[in-house]
Amino acid sequence: MTDSTYDVIVVGARCAGSPLAMLLARHGYRTLLVDRATFPSDTVSTHVVHPPGAAALRRWGLLDQVTATGCPPVGRYSFDFGPVTLAGAPGTSDSPYAYAPRRTHLDKILLDAAGAAGAEIREDFVVEEVLADDGRVTGIRGAGGVTERSRVVVGADGRNSIVAKTVGAAAYEEVPPLTVGYYSYWSNLPTDTFEAYSRPGRGWAVCPTNDDRTLVIGGWPHAELAAHRDHVEETLMEMFASAPSFLERIRGATREERLVGSSVPNYFRVPFGPGWALVGDAGYSRDFITAQGITDAFLDAEELARALDEALSGRAPYAEALGDYQARRDARAMPVYRMTLGIASLQPPDEQMAQLVSGIAGKQPAMDAFARLNSGATSPAEFFAPENVGRLLAS
Repeated sequence: MTDSTYDVIVVGARCAGSPLAMLLARHGYRTLLVDRATFPSDTVSTHVVHPPGAAALRRWGLLDQVTATGCPPVGRYSFDFGPVTLAGAPGTSDSPYAYAPRRTHLDKILLDAAGAAGAEIREDFVVEEVLADDGRVTGIRGAGGVTERSRVVVGADGRNSIVAKTVGAAAYEEVPPLTVGYYSYWSNLPTDTFEAYSRPGRGWAVCPTNDDRTLVIGGWPHAELAAHRDHVEETLMEMFASAPSFLERIRGATREERLVGSSVPNYFRVPFGPGWALVGDAGYSRDFITAQGITDAFLDAEELARALDEALSGRAPYAEALGDYQARRDARAMPVYRMTLGIASLQPPDEQMAQLVSGIAGKQPAMDAFARLNSGATSPAEFFAPENVGRLLAS
């Protein structure tokens, strides 16, 4: 078979790969997007898109397609700590809402947008080998010996990325799985709020999604995985009993799908090298407890598209452009990563945090600021700056 030459091959066509392929194709680069799955199809995901992720969808001209699926907007986050509950608006005037579209809808919208932009798409394409020549990645080989060549191969293929494994992408800031979570979908559990509940050693969240269903996910320390594996639903209900009003609500609801469980490692990987790059979970993974995965994937895709455009156009050397991508990614994501690790420990708030939560309860501007912190609209560094904390407590 005659080899084809692309500017970029993107391996993985979900929340990082499809937007990247779309953006590159919009810049005029010949882009091939491949995935082992066919679409629409589901994947393990809590699928919350926080307001910064919704803003990306709006920039790309895709938010209206997401809302057209019937996915409701979420303009309120609440955080129930037991003695105290904080509730506020998670977004900004430009992007006030979060959404939680089912992945069967969202991923197909993203894939179709990549195709509409001019990317070549191959579904049901299993990458069996990442090709290299003299230490530089040069293409991929799929089932049946189908070989394609490109200037850059991007791994957007998740935590078990074949691209990352092939090139031996170095990991840093590694932390093993901290929590194990189980989720499903309930009917007759109406809410217009992203609800988060925190208890010692336990946590759960609730969010509306498509088809009048409500996503409910709950979890406990990863060390307890084996202890509860055979009676997950009973453990969830015992956990819900620590919030009696929620227990009453969910007892009147109906679980419509099976429970799905997951736990994830935490790490950053060096996201580039000669002829290759990583995006999304292939390059950076964090516990699902803060539901930042999709939003991170969107913002990561935009940053990598910008860097590849700089490199492929010749405006900047490849190593310089991609090094800047890594630096921007880490500067944005690292504070949220570390905050996520703290939340995923499922420990009671320390004295300082407990005082802050109690001090801002009932103060709407401060509670809005807390919601924006948890949605990713405000960075932890900005929120926890002493002068900002002082303003919040005095508000």
